[in-house]
Amino acid sequence: MPVKKKGQLFLITVSGPDHPGITSELMGLVSEYGHQIKDMGQAVTHGLLSLSFVIKIKSVDEQGHSPVIRELLFAAKDLGLELGYEEIEKKEYERNSKPPSMFILNCVAVEHITPSFICDISTILAHNKINITRIEKVSPGAFTSLEVLTEVPDGHDMSKVKKDLMYASTSHGVDVAFLRDNVFRRSKRLIVFDMDSTLIQTEVIDEMADAAGVGKNIRAITELAMTGEMDFNESLLKRVNQLKGLKVEKLEEILERLPLTEGVPEFVKTVKSLGYKVALISGGFTFFAEALKDRLGLDYAFANELEISNGTLTGEIVGSIVNAEQKATLLKLITQQESISMEQVVAIGDGANDLPMLNAAGLGIAYHAKDVVKRQASQHMSHGPMTSILYFLGIPGTLDKH
Repeated sequence: MPVKKKGQLFLITVSGPDHPGITSELMGLVSEYGHQIKDMGQAVTHGLLSLSFVIKIKSVDEQGHSPVIRELLFAAKDLGLELGYEEIEKKEYERNSKPPSMFILNCVAVEHITPSFICDISTILAHNKINITRIEKVSPGAFTSLEVLTEVPDGHDMSKVKKDLMYASTSHGVDVAFLRDNVFRRSKRLIVFDMDSTLIQTEVIDEMADAAGVGKNIRAITELAMTGEMDFNESLLKRVNQLKGLKVEKLEEILERLPLTEGVPEFVKTVKSLGYKVALISGGFTFFAEALKDRLGLDYAFANELEISNGTLTGEIVGSIVNAEQKATLLKLITQQESISMEQVVAIGDGANDLPMLNAAGLGIAYHAKDVVKRQASQHMSHGPMTSILYFLGIPGTLDKH
């Protein structure tokens, strides 16, 4: 009588045209013979199935044969599939079963994702010893987005990976985000926007400066503040002082023509429909922030208050200044008010004074930002509309325009 070997592990691989009932048929056979499933993975690309699973077979003969393997082979043939199998050592299985650090690389293109871009990002990951375990197209129409699941070695230098991916993003015009794949990735609950050059496509204070005839002076100060070369409080007070005498009627005219950033209304509508809270925290002015809050249906709006006397700006600020540190503080106060964790916050901004807020949030995105800001923020988006960020939140395809 042949000697039986017990507890053998087999890797089963199945491929071929996908159709309903395949997994049911194969798992029914494994169940019928009383064997255990130890691991499993499945993917479908353009109608072609790739299925693999590890089973622990109770016993095989000394030639390594088992009735369930034979039955799986017959079943696969009847289903029009190719099936392969191989025995794997227990040590190899245990080594591959250790939970690695999983990261999702989200890639979103305005037009389409090219083979050269995929080549470049996969080369970057390979050079950094990061293994790709799954690639999925997540846009419903054109080939404009990918979600790449990866395994990152423990203690890896993520700053180098980020620098390499930023270069690929810029070279190909494709936005990327490299996010830890944990419970918080799809459980964001609060979106916090900066206003100027983020929620809207202009710097309000520059529009006010033009109306007051001091545009050149104020733009020069604004640039120094946004690149971090001048203290924000000092720059704000200097700029507001030059606006002394500007009539409120001029502010209303500016408000009427404020251009929203592409995709903002759709983005806000989508996240609000899913129960997110949305806030605006700006180093700009309440006159505009409160109006945008009402227009977009935001939940919170914080900004600096201009002093107005007899319908005219006095050139002064009322109350404390909303600077970089105050932005981060206000963000934390909102999370306390809403009883959510910082990991559940998405902060979006473009300037140096947004960095403390971006870095405090679970997901901080430098949106069409200066290079100095992109380098310091955890993630950045430089090419697509605001709706592209939905892919980073695990909400793909809802507003695909292609």
